[in-house]
Amino acid sequence: MISLKSQAEIEIMHANGRLLSRILTALCDEVRPGRDTAHFDRMAEEMIRGNGAVPSFKGYHGYPATINASINDEVVHGIPSADRRVAEGDLFSIDIGLVRDGLHVDMATTVAVGDVGEEALRLLEVGKSSLWRGIKQVKIGNRLSDISHAIGSFVEAEGFHVVKEYVGHGIGTALHEDPQIPNFGPPGHGVRLTPGMAFAIEPMVKVDPLPTRVLDDEWTVVTGSGGLSVHFEHTVVLTDDGALVVTVGGDERRSGDE
Repeated sequence: MISLKSQAEIEIMHANGRLLSRILTALCDEVRPGRDTAHFDRMAEEMIRGNGAVPSFKGYHGYPATINASINDEVVHGIPSADRRVAEGDLFSIDIGLVRDGLHVDMATTVAVGDVGEEALRLLEVGKSSLWRGIKQVKIGNRLSDISHAIGSFVEAEGFHVVKEYVGHGIGTALHEDPQIPNFGPPGHGVRLTPGMAFAIEPMVKVDPLPTRVLDDEWTVVTGSGGLSVHFEHTVVLTDDGALVVTVGGDERRSGDE
């Protein structure tokens, strides 16, 4: 069942989203070759707890860290480690969430470490654009699969592929709520979108069409070919005035391409 958020809950999620955006921006500003991924995890937890919030991921189904720190072919759920360092030319994905006053927010981004190749730059652009194409479909009266179709059809047209095993989701008093939001499929299916619905929309885009696999740590998801992947995510609440992207900094409402 999809829970609808009250105006008071939307305001809390908006405040939480602005905080999370500031934290993720600070983490991205720290990215440089040679830095270990545990550094970003420590920094994230300190900033989250220092602002009266709690990491959403740490302890979730036993996950041991505050962030997902995924590099290159690691799609999602990469575990931060003092032994894992980002290097020149890498793509580094950070997925992060927090809960404060009983409400979760969730976001992700992928950044280039120094100079990266042309394919990596295109993949970054397509992944980021696909997220905003999905967000544009968060409109009163649209169907849930309109979001999925907007993301997947764009990515495939650009010559890349969406991850099909992992999807976006509802969010609010729980980190993962109904509904699931695939990043592929035909338009015009699923529930009609109504004010109060809150979604974590998160395309994961890769260079190959192969199924993903999970490493022996039972968390880290990698591409089937070892090729590159990117991950972008925002938490979005549908209001009477349209889509409110709560994880964009400041008071800005976004419902179109960046």
